[in-house]
Amino acid sequence: MKLKGKVFKYGDNVDTDVIIPARYLNSSDPENLAAHCMEDIDEDFADQVEEGDIIVGGKNFGSGSSREHAPLAIKYAGVSCVVAESFARIFYRNSINIGLPILECPEAVKNTEAGDKLEVDIDKGVVKNLRTGESFEAEPFPPFMQEIIKDGGLIAHIKKVEI
Repeated sequence: MKLKGKVFKYGDNVDTDVIIPARYLNSSDPENLAAHCMEDIDEDFADQVEEGDIIVGGKNFGSGSSREHAPLAIKYAGVSCVVAESFARIFYRNSINIGLPILECPEAVKNTEAGDKLEVDIDKGVVKNLRTGESFEAEPFPPFMQEIIKDGGLIAHIKKVEI
């Protein structure tokens, strides 16, 4: 699966309260969550993000609470994937469970600027910066996790497998 989009870049320790502020957690409507995604760190994000865009983050992206709302807000905002130096473990699991592709690739993060266009090959774990032409290697997901992501998340995957 290849994804291509414009980069929104953030630093280290972007926590779940920044991704989707707690004041919006009384809603489980994905569209409502998407409308407030990243607003405490980037008030224009929800208005500027386009379908397929990519978030690039530093270390410990998604730290904080275990809320599933954070990766849901990102996914429903139109973000095709998140590339970061590292992810908080619960955010990592929640992202896979809802079918949001994520990749840990420190070199790509260091060599990417806001506004760049990236092409991300989730299956191979390759991140290519289309502005510079540089490619970076990440550890690809094992095949079973790739299937979960392609199916749109764990629940959709289980339903497909059970049929």
